[in-house]
Amino acid sequence: MRIGVAKEIKPDEYRIALTPAGALELINAGHEVLIETGAGQGSAFGDDAYERVGARIVSVDDVWGRSDMVLKVKEPIEPEYGRLREGLILFTYLHIAADEPLTRALIDSGITAVAYETVEVGRTLPLLAPMSEVAGRLAPQAGAYFLEKPVGGRGLLLGGIPGVAPGKVVIVGGGVVGYNAAVIALGLGAQVTILERSIDRMRHLEEVLSGRVTLLMSSSLQVAASVEEADLVVGAVLIPGALAPKLVTREMISTMKEGAVVVDVAIDQGGCFETSRATTHAEPVYVVDGVTHYCVANMPGAVPVTSTRALTNATLPYVESIANKGLAVAVAEDQALARGVNVIRGKVTYEAVAQAHGLEHTPLTAVL
Repeated sequence: MRIGVAKEIKPDEYRIALTPAGALELINAGHEVLIETGAGQGSAFGDDAYERVGARIVSVDDVWGRSDMVLKVKEPIEPEYGRLREGLILFTYLHIAADEPLTRALIDSGITAVAYETVEVGRTLPLLAPMSEVAGRLAPQAGAYFLEKPVGGRGLLLGGIPGVAPGKVVIVGGGVVGYNAAVIALGLGAQVTILERSIDRMRHLEEVLSGRVTLLMSSSLQVAASVEEADLVVGAVLIPGALAPKLVTREMISTMKEGAVVVDVAIDQGGCFETSRATTHAEPVYVVDGVTHYCVANMPGAVPVTSTRALTNATLPYVESIANKGLAVAVAEDQALARGVNVIRGKVTYEAVAQAHGLEHTPLTAVL
């Protein structure tokens, strides 16, 4: 198979979907690897690093026009829609339940679109998890910075000092993002509360976090009460492949302290705050009712040297499976990968995406 790796053009996105080590594995298996010029530069991989392992450095037109499968990190943006075509496999983060224009573009093009974030093993998301870990760990860092007075925050040191109470961090959701956010918030010295609906998950968090956080059953009343007291709220809610539920309402936001901060890690799936809208690293925040909102849609892109390696460690086995077997055989043998197929030949095969946009859902088995 000829595998192309496109350079990311989303603002402030520096990751690449394949490392030189991954390229070598694919080349050793008999595949051809095309890397767009400069695609790895942001992750500290120069073109020469790929050439040394046998990959070819080519133009953007060659990557999209000559490849059987294109690997990316982030979803195509509008300038790339014209490059989508029938017969091409696109393997990347898509998050299309929150993006109707991209969904329509994928359908109209006839492309086969496989989403990292909906590959599901049991109840885990192995290709989303590493970036959730990164985003979760970044969230308290971002929150701590924007709590500083010169950038519009309350002027609060999140960890406090002896004799002065620390800040209060509320994390909505106790999954991978929530756990990692708690680890860093605790490390900063904050007082941490996690709101979670699963009692089993709360028992697990109690054990792994050694009882250092307050764990509360999530309900509308409890979310409202906790948000009102918080200095920093981290939104860490996920329903695989579907729009995130709006658990924090505008009314709740209006009760928060002047200069408090919210970080919506769920923004890729539409966000879990009613007041959320996607922002960029260049312009990461805006203010609603005196509360600073940080809603950057590609948070891990800020640390590409870490993120690229973490992501490609997880994705490479699935890339190899598709390349070695072809998509039809690969998904037939692996139901986890089959759940990653969102759109194929004009049909929406992931039910939550179809529901989000009022489109017809076609089971994958009916298309392949």
